[in-house]
Amino acid sequence: MFRILSKEFLCPTVARFEIEAPLIARKAQPGQFVILRIDERGERIPLTLNDWSPERGTITLVALEAGATTRRLNSLKAGDHLADVVGPLGRPAEIGRYGTVACVGGGVGIACIYPEVRAFKAAGNRVISIIGARTKELLIFEEEIRRFSDELHVTTDDGSYARKGFVSDVLRELLEKGRKIDLVVAVGPVPMMKAVAEVTRPHGVKTVVSLNPIMVDGTGMCGCCRVEVGGKTRFACVDGPEFDAHQVDFDLLAARNRRYLEEERIALERLKGGR
Repeated sequence: MFRILSKEFLCPTVARFEIEAPLIARKAQPGQFVILRIDERGERIPLTLNDWSPERGTITLVALEAGATTRRLNSLKAGDHLADVVGPLGRPAEIGRYGTVACVGGGVGIACIYPEVRAFKAAGNRVISIIGARTKELLIFEEEIRRFSDELHVTTDDGSYARKGFVSDVLRELLEKGRKIDLVVAVGPVPMMKAVAEVTRPHGVKTVVSLNPIMVDGTGMCGCCRVEVGGKTRFACVDGPEFDAHQVDFDLLAARNRRYLEEERIALERLKGGR
């Protein structure tokens, strides 16, 4: 059992949890994730590590209410326990000294990219962060990202805060103005990551995305998280989750992520009905 030490809502549908998990905290690296179950009959869901403290023996996870399981998760409180938390899983991000790194986060992906922003800065890079959300109310981690960024750009889809538009618009403008960017890392919704890849492709800028396919075991056995990269099948859990954005088949990824929408709808209705 893994005890929840603290829980807070960052916005109406996104909650942050600090969880007691000393063995995971000792080994965690940027870009990795865990798989958790709320109880013995629960669904296994992957969540990217947002932060960790080997000294405290804790990890921090951020969850967006996207279905029945994440709604149940976000209803928990400090003092509650999770049945399982397995990790750290996946290949760590390739942190190094590249020069200028643009870290692009959309929605809850901002929380996922935060440890990479911090790590790239610590490695001696100039870090340009571009973060965005649909509305001001849904924007998270602005100040945390700002702390480790040499330059921060913020967008909202509806213009309710900062610049109106998309993160890909900002990146496109920077590149068209001739800004030298040596590496782009993007985490967020599939359409956002695809848009970032198309922006950087004509400029030949190395671009990495963290993929979020449906996942079950997280160790490469089930094949549920398979994605197509460079025309070959890869497993996001063991080969990723980070891949060359210019090689990813985003349309196939989006189609696979929609596969169980009806089952998710039914599960959510049952949860709301108390069944």
